[in-house]
Amino acid sequence: MYMKKNFFYAAALAMGLTFSMTACSNEDTPTEPTDAANIDYTSENATSWNNYMKAVVTLLRKDASDLYGYWATSYKGGESYAVTFKNHGAPFNSAGSCVQQVIDGCVDIANEVGETKIGDPYSKYQAGKVTEALYAVESWYSWHSREDYSNNIVSICNAFCGVRSEALISGAAIDKTQVAAQSLYAVLVSNGQQELADNTLSAIKNAYDKILAIPQPFRNHINSEQSLAAQEACSELSVLLKDEVKPACDALSEAVLSPVVKNYVDVVVLPTYSDLKDRVATLYDKVNALAANPTNQAFKDACDAWITAREPWEKSEAFLFGPVADQGLDPNMDSWPLDQAAIVNILNSGDYSQMEWSGDYSEDSEAISAAQNVRGFHTLEFLLFKDGQARTVD
Repeated sequence: MYMKKNFFYAAALAMGLTFSMTACSNEDTPTEPTDAANIDYTSENATSWNNYMKAVVTLLRKDASDLYGYWATSYKGGESYAVTFKNHGAPFNSAGSCVQQVIDGCVDIANEVGETKIGDPYSKYQAGKVTEALYAVESWYSWHSREDYSNNIVSICNAFCGVRSEALISGAAIDKTQVAAQSLYAVLVSNGQQELADNTLSAIKNAYDKILAIPQPFRNHINSEQSLAAQEACSELSVLLKDEVKPACDALSEAVLSPVVKNYVDVVVLPTYSDLKDRVATLYDKVNALAANPTNQAFKDACDAWITAREPWEKSEAFLFGPVADQGLDPNMDSWPLDQAAIVNILNSGDYSQMEWSGDYSEDSEAISAAQNVRGFHTLEFLLFKDGQARTVD
């Protein structure tokens, strides 16, 4: 997820949200019109709504396809990024530097889940900024926040264990039989670091379990004890990866680490991006079917496809480097929070060109940022879901 510093449109209180926690007395007063938050799919706006959904999912399909192509086929007119990474090409000059990037990606997403995805709403709520806290929660239209965050932890597990398997950490006990022989876990064990390898895997499972222990939906339990425990578990995992795993791997030889890099690309990264491409293509079909024949079932089918497509994206967030970052594909697909007022303006105007940008990507460009804030997974989520349910046509 790419967190942008947006203005939080304070309309949440008017949405009739029911919080399970006690509201703070100095809650922010809404200052924006509530239309953006309360807008529904109606016969009057159906044509514009359908066209907007189609425009968003068309761009999302292109981004997912481009991302896979950059890794699997060719990047910037040369060899694929997969080949570059496995061969330790620029900006990497060794298997060790590639492994450091892998671990840095795991550290980054562990920190983001704990400090930003869970911690930012928690801090805002504790400060009495209840509305801002709600708007800082990712995926709250679909009530899919906990699943997003737990899948981020799965992305760390996959990178560390060299496989793609949520089952490795989702059961009552860790299933070490699934760990790949050419993985960071395995090479640590084979080089006398069994305790560190086991501690890291336990910390990964602990973060995963603590996130899913937060009562559902997360937006109603922002300041719960379980939320705080999940933050702490993510912090412990991040520190362990950064302060112990990274130095331990840095001491390993190129001969040991090169097979780990190859396995990471071939078994984890490429299949994850392939799934993303294929599932977004299915989402594209479901959204277009919805637009062609709007029914309650079609809305539900599109919502189910959104959730299915979302999974590989969240399980890729431990490797948000290379093309996904350099080409602006992360914020293209996953900017948060949304500019709801701008989304409604597009619905009213039909000016879908506001979603597009060209030229070299710059994260400092306000024009590019504005375009990214009205496209991607979360804009589509806003158009498909309301209060955790599929929208309806009646």
